[in-house]
Amino acid sequence: MAIDAIVLGYLKALRLGGLARSYKEILRDADEHNLSHLEFLKACLEHEILFKKDARLKRLVAKARFPTLKTIDTFDFSVQPDLPKHNMELMDAGFVRKRESVIFVGKPGTGKTHLAISLGIAACQAGFNTRFYTAANLANQLVEARANHSLSRFEKNFKKLDLVILDELGYVPFSRDAGQLLFSMVSARYELGSFIVTSNLDFSRWTEIFGDEGMTAALIDRLVHRGYVFRTSGDSYRFKESLRMAREA
Repeated sequence: MAIDAIVLGYLKALRLGGLARSYKEILRDADEHNLSHLEFLKACLEHEILFKKDARLKRLVAKARFPTLKTIDTFDFSVQPDLPKHNMELMDAGFVRKRESVIFVGKPGTGKTHLAISLGIAACQAGFNTRFYTAANLANQLVEARANHSLSRFEKNFKKLDLVILDELGYVPFSRDAGQLLFSMVSARYELGSFIVTSNLDFSRWTEIFGDEGMTAALIDRLVHRGYVFRTSGDSYRFKESLRMAREA
């Protein structure tokens, strides 16, 4: 058997997928630059580490089920000057390590979902298991899980997540049952993992969502106890973009 086939077999057996695809290219580069054996080995190991890191990031992003991919560098902070552009606890997912939460409150179209997804992707880059839900979708899944007698399994998986993003809380009112289930699920993860919540309603109006004043107060207390609260202001980006396109048409 040719040595290339033997080497390839060894790499696959050791699950060094990145190196299996690229070792010939690394070998050619080593020959061209007259690398020592140790330098060649270092290049191989670095390549495999980067390959595995990239593959893990892709898996985490896919599992998170973001509706779209947005990063913090594409967010226009000039229209939201009060937001913390360089808060490293947020940008490097430090709040997830500390099991803290982040809440964005503001009118529709002011960038809350963009920010939530950006922080979610940063969490994936840091290796954290993340899941994106709209509040209405999560509530529906909980109601279905209870009807299917799978709520315990859902809760078990939910508690394993490092970060849960709960988007658009307040856009759709819940039934009393759905609100109670959502409260129970958030409570189950209290201090076990982090949340990012976006809402178009001030805290004083969250009772409109859940229908129970005491339960709502307890939920807010759990979310803000160890977390950051930010307000987005101004007009809707989407509305302003529509006006701009209409003027240019």
